[in-house]
Order: sequence, then C-alpha cells, then structure tokens
Amino acid sequence: MDGGPPRAHQCRPGDAARHPRRTVRWPRARDGAGWAIPVALAVDAVGTGLYLPLSMVYFLTVTDLSEAGVGLLLTAATACSLLLPLLVGRIVDRVGPRPVVIVGQLTQAAGFLLYLGVSGPVSLFLAALVESVGLRVYWSSVFALISEQAEGEAKDEWFARAGMIRAAGTGAGTVLTGVLLALASQDAYRGMVLANATSFVLAAATVALFVRAGRRPAGEPDGQPSDGIRRLLRDRPYLALIGVNTLFNICTVFLAVAVPVYVIRGLGAPGWAVGVFLTITTVAVATGTATVNRRVRRRTSRGGAMAWGGVLWAAWCAAAALAVLLPSGPLLVGYLAFAMLLWGAAEMTHGPAANALSADAAPERSRGTYLAAFQYSFATADMVTPALFGVLYGVNRVLPWAVVGSLALTASLAIRPLERRLTRDAAAGQVSPAVPAG
Repeated sequence: MDGGPPRAHQCRPGDAARHPRRTVRWPRARDGAGWAIPVALAVDAVGTGLYLPLSMVYFLTVTDLSEAGVGLLLTAATACSLLLPLLVGRIVDRVGPRPVVIVGQLTQAAGFLLYLGVSGPVSLFLAALVESVGLRVYWSSVFALISEQAEGEAKDEWFARAGMIRAAGTGAGTVLTGVLLALASQDAYRGMVLANATSFVLAAATVALFVRAGRRPAGEPDGQPSDGIRRLLRDRPYLALIGVNTLFNICTVFLAVAVPVYVIRGLGAPGWAVGVFLTITTVAVATGTATVNRRVRRRTSRGGAMAWGGVLWAAWCAAAALAVLLPSGPLLVGYLAFAMLLWGAAEMTHGPAANALSADAAPERSRGTYLAAFQYSFATADMVTPALFGVLYGVNRVLPWAVVGSLALTASLAIRPLERRLTRDAAAGQVSPAVPAG
C-alpha cells in the first residue's frame, strides 16, 4: 500500500534478520540527546545504587531508630508512591516526557537534600517519600523520552545501551557505598548525600539544555490527548504484556534476593563469593548488552529475544538448584560463577527487547501512560519476589529455583503469540482511515 507510513519507519519482527548489515546509531551529537540522555541515566543509576544501602546506614547514624523502624518507614514511603506511574504517564501524554524527566530528577535532588535535615521518624519518612516520588516520576517518564528520540529498530539499541549504563552506574553506586561503610564517618555520609543531590540537579540541567522536545502527536477533536488510562484498561494484549513481563522480572529481582541467602546459608559457600557473583553479572550486563542485543535481534524478533531470555533464566535456575549436589569448596564457587553468566546472558537478551516491544506496542497518543503502566511489571516483581522466595525457601532450599524456573518457561511460551497480537494491533493502528486496508 502506497498510502501507509514510510517503510524506513515501520518496525516489524524479523526486520533485523532481513537486514543484518543495518547500522543502528544513537541520535547525532548535534541534537545533544546522544550524550545528554546517557549522562542523565548514569547519574540516576549511581543514585539508585546508593539509595537503599546508603539510606539505611545514614538514617541509622543520624537517628535513634532501629533497623526494623528504618526499614518499615522506607517501605511505607515506597508504597505511597506506587500509584504515581499512571498519573505520571497521563501528564507525559499531555506535556511530553522531557519536562517530566526533569521534574523527576529535581525531586530526587530535593529528597537527598532533605536527608541532611533528618532527625527522627517524621523527617525520615518525608525525605524518603520525596526521594521515592522523584524516583517513580523519573522511571515512569524516561522510557517515553528514549522512545521519543528513536524510531523502529533504533529503540533496541537505545534500550540496550540504557541497560548497560544502568548496570554500570548501579554497580558504581554499590562500590561507593562499600567505601563509605569502610570509612564509617557521618561527615562522609553527608558529603555523599550532598554530592548525590548536586548530581541530580546537573543531570536535570543537562536534559533541559541539550535534549530537544520531540514532536507531539495530534490531539483528539476537543484538542486534548486521548484518554490513555481508559484505552489501556481496554487493551488486553498490552495488559497481558505487563503480566508476562512481571514473570520475567521476577527472574531479574531473584538474583539479588535469593543468591546471598542460598549461597551462604543453603550451600555453605563463603560470604565473599556473593560479592564475586554479583560483580560478574554487573560487569557482564554493563559491557555486553549492546553486542548481545544486536546479535540476537539479527536472528529473531523482540518476542523471540524475550523468550530466549526466559529459557536462559530457567537454565540458570536449574544450574543453581543442581549446586546442592556439589561439595562446598572451590569447585562449588567456580560452578556458581559459571551459572551467574547464564543470568547475565538472560538479562542482556530480555531487557532491551522487552522495553522496545512495550514502546512500539503503545499507541503514540497514549505512549506515556502505557510506558508508565509497563513500569508496574518491575514494581510488582520487586514486591512479590522477596515473599515468594521466603515462603518457598522455608519449605525446601531448592523449591524457589524450581518455581522461578517454571515461571520463566511459562513466560517464554506466552510471549511469542502475545507479540504477534501486539504487532498486529499496532500495525492496524498505523493504517490511515483514508487508506483501505487491502
């Protein structure tokens, strides 16, 4: 059909396989987005790496609260921000993602500045709430900003690089936390809190000055954007995508939740091995995601990449479960280090494809709402995984691995037919009413 959108801007599963020599690039440096968005991502990732461990240590130092008290207040603050993504997505659809990303970064800066005044439970809760709100606003809008800067297959490359930056930044934040713990100085904690707040302000200024706002889609006849929330709630395939991706994300969260307990208490391995395993996965994701994504996408669609990620996660769970057959010692540590590479390969295969598929499956007028709602697949996994692991581990140390591996395979089987439905609906939505759908 000659009346459809230009072929260069269409995105179909398998395009990368038919054009293996196609080069995917970030936007040109002249528009600033090619470096400004990665800088903002890196700053936020480092802040994320610092946030929870630094918050716990800092609040225990400047208040008389117990570990349980600080933990409950931080959890309560996070829970209060869980309803924000849909509201944030609605705002993104009205004003665009760029100003919302800036507000999210400035709000996180304000949260860290409030840390400096914490002295009791009320001030602690307020500081943690502001920081949590900023974090939720940022992650509910930044993927819409990335999607706005790239089209078609370029989204995969953007999201792959975003995953690499996030992994590297989070790892750097964790290392900085370790250094601070070694110093055990309240002045050092305050200095890092102030530096974190300043970095968020600089990141917001970078986005404001160097990232151009994208073209806004035309509104409805009344001049307002379409009602994204109502449309989302009627969009069963996209809601199913959120549900299936929740299963995949349980595998992602399971690494940090299960590995420390299982390795030390379940297998009797030395405590230092956990740090080695987490370092292996961080380095792998931070350095290899773009390359792995590029090669995988030459051979399969986005749904296919997600399915392969689930298979790799299931293999990782099986390998971890079989570790009970090995004696404690160097052989066990080496075996588990190899198993961690399976997790890294799964994360690198699944992550960019999932984000790109969610972006392309979202209607343009409601993309902010859709991508914000997609963040619930991450938030739900964060909430469910600790309880899932705790209950199953209390029955048998191998049972959590069997269940999570089964969830990964279930998601892998579900994603391919779901992808076909999503891409068919997206293609139907791109057909102009003036052009017959031949």
